[in-house]
Amino acid sequence: MAHIRIDNATIITMDTERRIIELGSVVIEGDRIVAVGATENIALNFPAEKVIDGNRMAVMPGLIDVHAHAGHGLIKSMGGGDSQAWYETCAEVYTTASDTHFWHAEAALAGLERLKSGVTCGVSLLGGGDSVMRTDDPIYGEAHLDAIRDLGIRVVLAVGPCRATHPWTYANWEDGERREISVSFEQQIATSETLIKDHHGTEGGRLNICMLSPTLRAEHLDEASANEKEEMIRQAQTASRIARENDLVFTQDGHKTGTVQFAKDRLGILGPEALLSHSTDFTDDEIAICADFDVKIAHNASAIGSVLGRCRAIELMDAGVTVGIGSDATAPDRSGDMFRHVQQAMHYHRRHFRDPNVLPPGKALEMITIDAAKALGMDSEIGSLEVGKKADVIALDLAKPHLFPHNMVPYRVACFANGADVDTVIVNGNVLMQNRQLSSVDEGKVLNDAQYATETMLERTGRRALTDIPEGFFGATRY
Repeated sequence: MAHIRIDNATIITMDTERRIIELGSVVIEGDRIVAVGATENIALNFPAEKVIDGNRMAVMPGLIDVHAHAGHGLIKSMGGGDSQAWYETCAEVYTTASDTHFWHAEAALAGLERLKSGVTCGVSLLGGGDSVMRTDDPIYGEAHLDAIRDLGIRVVLAVGPCRATHPWTYANWEDGERREISVSFEQQIATSETLIKDHHGTEGGRLNICMLSPTLRAEHLDEASANEKEEMIRQAQTASRIARENDLVFTQDGHKTGTVQFAKDRLGILGPEALLSHSTDFTDDEIAICADFDVKIAHNASAIGSVLGRCRAIELMDAGVTVGIGSDATAPDRSGDMFRHVQQAMHYHRRHFRDPNVLPPGKALEMITIDAAKALGMDSEIGSLEVGKKADVIALDLAKPHLFPHNMVPYRVACFANGADVDTVIVNGNVLMQNRQLSSVDEGKVLNDAQYATETMLERTGRRALTDIPEGFFGATRY
């Protein structure tokens, strides 16, 4: 007997034929999908312990966020319109003002937002700001993974070194007192390798690790001495080598004009395992390089980087490059709701081309399901509803004014749905939410822990003023 069967739903399969099945069923045994098809054919042949009525629901693969940052969930909005203050806060918190409780509480909060928005898998860089990673000790990555383990969703935790040059100064607060430590590149690599060895592929494939290194841009290289430049190159190549040796994704944040050309000519780090984030204002030659090397792109349509430059996602996809959509995390001004980012992406590119036919809704949905899975090298396991794949399934309640009338369901989902419309979430065959009621964690506890961790962080940094409403918030056209 099957474990779960969902009946009478509109199934958006995202399979190779992109089938839409009206009055369809999805059947789950263990952690795998064993049948997808019309309910009238499936129900008789697959009796199930638990049957979910999908009437007036859209059932689709769990959504995938290909780029976000751990830590950002407790720093969202700080500084208002002062981006520099926000970046400086990230750098300070992630190195000298955070403890394991901070990383666990933030992961639980951001993961809960993902879960309730139907995001069943996401990349999370263990830090952010100016490429500041909390990899001085494995305990911080383990705190993040512990929270995700409890939630029941899927993660790809990106770890690796901070930007050269080392050493970096960190602070350990685990005994309640600040204890400064000096951290080398070798120590950060050792931490990353420990996390890979101990956690990659565990929990039925839910917990995964990937490698990262800071993107080398012109401003970093121009300011460096010859020796520093060579050390930057060595560090990037080391992180890339570890990814290849362990069959991991290798990701970099903040690519823009010239960085792909440099990565090809000087670094040798491009390949099918490479996932480049933001990727704004690439030249035609750089787009061709991405296609030639089967590089994957994380397009963060809602990010500040996409305001300062344009990700040529349409041109990249036209050249055959796989592009997924990322949230860029829940700070400074974004959310974990991938439907929001789909809608942003459609308008972003249509405005650029002055053409409402650019980026059809179905293609935009591919960018948070099957294309996103390809970007992570996980498309044989997730990203579509097909027999044999992992049972990562979500159901959206369509019986709402903004999603009615009940027709053209894929359009309704792409153009009008939001995370609050997600009724049911299943990951690895486990029902984590139904009727928007959670089964894996206590939401109130997650919120309280997040508040406590935030208050502790504000006390340690002395940056509480950055939580005030800034001048120019009201009554002005610019901050």
